[in-house]
Amino acid sequence: MGTALLVFFGLSAVTLDFGPHSPVASVVPSPSARLLLTGVLFAGAGALVTVSPMGRRSGAHLNPAVTLAFWLQRHVHLHDLVGYVVAQCAGGLVGAEALRLAWDGRAAAVGFGRTAPRPGLGPMAAIGLEALMTGLLILVIFSFLSSPRTARWTPWAVLVTVALEVWRGAPYTGTSLNPARSLGPAIVSGHLGGLWIYLVAPLAGATVAAGVWVLAPRALVTAKLFHDPRYRSVLRSLLPTRPAPALASGS
Repeated sequence: MGTALLVFFGLSAVTLDFGPHSPVASVVPSPSARLLLTGVLFAGAGALVTVSPMGRRSGAHLNPAVTLAFWLQRHVHLHDLVGYVVAQCAGGLVGAEALRLAWDGRAAAVGFGRTAPRPGLGPMAAIGLEALMTGLLILVIFSFLSSPRTARWTPWAVLVTVALEVWRGAPYTGTSLNPARSLGPAIVSGHLGGLWIYLVAPLAGATVAAGVWVLAPRALVTAKLFHDPRYRSVLRSLLPTRPAPALASGS
């Protein structure tokens, strides 16, 4: 549900800001400024999901690359990694389909938010840029989640990072950072040709970032992007969590 909301509202911002007859374009004529606005709205949708009850319960893993990075740091069990990734990809598809139903022709005019390298940018360059941006995002998340004092500010650090990466990176690759975010629009639009770039690159960037973090002097204190001790957690956490209910004894 969280990934579906991220994709729907994030790509609704893309449609509103860059679709035909955009009311935003008349107010903000600069494409660069509208890209920054789109990044803020897209990342803001993710931040709101993160601090919502569903985000506090699930850990707000809306991105397979994020869950993979935590798994590599031994903060996610293998069966939870599989479950999260399946749910994220399903959510990306549901969010993109909801976008098609809500915006119809206007969403189609922007390719339903499909990510693709700009003309002239080769696949390897696109992979490098996407991997670099995803790796930076993972390192920002890890940096904030390595201290109890900064952990609660993680959603807002992610908001700023993603907004800036959309602003600077979207003209080149569309700034995916998230395989589930690219998968849904690719399937809904029927254009799967360059999808592999956005499946490989974010996962590669997350893997490298997780490897780099092994050299960091601080360990992660939680795998939740917004830790709330009132909620139980299936993800590893050194911070207090609500205890699981005791099993009844006897018959």
